[in-house]
Amino acid sequence: MPPPPSTPGSSGSPNRPLPPSSEILQPAASPAPAGLADLAATRKYLPWVVATALFMEQLDSTIVNTGIPAISASLGVTPLSLKAVVTSYIISLAVCIPISGWLAERYGSRRVFLSAVSLFIVSSILCGLAVNAPMLVAARVPQGIAAAMMMPVGRMAIVRTFPKAELLRAMNFVIIPALLGPLLGPTVGGLIVHWSSWRDIFFVNVPVGLAALWFGHRHMPDYRSDTPRALDVRGMLLFGSGAALLSWLLEVFGEHNLSSAQVLATLATSILLLAAYVGHALRVPYPLLQLRLFRTRTFRVSVIGGFVTRLGIGGMPFLLPLLYQLGLGLPAWQSGLLMMPAALAAMAMKVISATMLRRFGFRQVLMVNTVLVACTIAGFSQIGPGTPIPVIVTLGLMMGLFNSLQFSSMNTMAYADIDAPDSSMASTMASTVQQMSLSFGLACGSLVTGYYLGGLPQTDAAAVTVALHHAFLTIGGLTLVSTIVFWSLRPQDGESVSRGKVPAAG
Repeated sequence: MPPPPSTPGSSGSPNRPLPPSSEILQPAASPAPAGLADLAATRKYLPWVVATALFMEQLDSTIVNTGIPAISASLGVTPLSLKAVVTSYIISLAVCIPISGWLAERYGSRRVFLSAVSLFIVSSILCGLAVNAPMLVAARVPQGIAAAMMMPVGRMAIVRTFPKAELLRAMNFVIIPALLGPLLGPTVGGLIVHWSSWRDIFFVNVPVGLAALWFGHRHMPDYRSDTPRALDVRGMLLFGSGAALLSWLLEVFGEHNLSSAQVLATLATSILLLAAYVGHALRVPYPLLQLRLFRTRTFRVSVIGGFVTRLGIGGMPFLLPLLYQLGLGLPAWQSGLLMMPAALAAMAMKVISATMLRRFGFRQVLMVNTVLVACTIAGFSQIGPGTPIPVIVTLGLMMGLFNSLQFSSMNTMAYADIDAPDSSMASTMASTVQQMSLSFGLACGSLVTGYYLGGLPQTDAAAVTVALHHAFLTIGGLTLVSTIVFWSLRPQDGESVSRGKVPAAG
């Protein structure tokens, strides 16, 4: 169907000059003009399209971890050797997210999104049909590439389709799968492995993907540039190789097959490559990631503050099952059920978050809610074998509520003062940083726990519980640091999306 017209309120900040026409994303030409009914249908169903694809991607990123023992037994390899099943997916994401915006500009958001969903379905089937570990790893690479295309392109379509006064409502709906996927993944994966074959972990993506494909064909608008910019090949090589090395290092850090010298050399190389990209991006007119967007205060605070916040939040889906299974002695399926209150609370928060942001503003909400997120994380340090289940459920509900409000606020504020022509680039940059920060958060939680565990065996339940308690306090304190970033916001920041007001100059 033809795309909706440009949304109102997209002129952005008056402080920045409009970009050249070659940067402006235009809806693709269509044989018939878009009617009001078409526009209403697109705005009604587009969030479902993006949410379905995002849920599929987020679920897949965590569901595999539960099935690693069963996969290793089926393929006749050790569990540790299947680490590449996870790392290949993460590295593909980190490398390919930055080029998603360029692909959308050149080939159109509709074609790129639908192609990505199709590739995700096919690669999921190939994963399920794999007969050995190399085949499984090879199939995970295109799966990660497809996920890298779906996330930023879908979010860009949302930003381009909805006026800023309605953006918060749309983003609230879309962000729920990002919260549900990591929480449901371990539970669903455990149940599938328990009752069926590990191959069904990948086959479960097929019906969800087909639903996203059907909805996308009917309701995904087609935004593209009439004169797309050239691909920044040098920037892609610098940033892609640096991000891949860093992501790989975080995934394998702590394993005994890497010496300290190898770790330091890899870390230094990745930092040098990323620093070289920054220098390159500041010199060329159309870099892979447009760093000038960080001049926009709301975008800068959202991305940087979100990065620090996710360092704490990102480790919780990994640490909590350890606490429940080792500290409380619960089986895996019961541990998974204790993750469900957070998912339910996250869904409930989307009903009231828009009202809260309209009433108090982004600055006040983020300042207060970040403290609440940090306190909730630290609160899990009090959970032990004698803790009543209602107390654990209450903490889970609080975590879901506060995390949902945090993600909705940060993700929506990022686009408050972004011009419509920059929406594709902003979505690409935000998605890149978010993916890397969640990976860093997972590694951070693991490393902090390992530090407090010291040389004690991981089979010692009491020692692991104490280490987890100290880890929760530490990453809770780290989450508090992001309040320093949010402090730089002004009271009126983000009002274009929370109250539908045009941002003032300055």
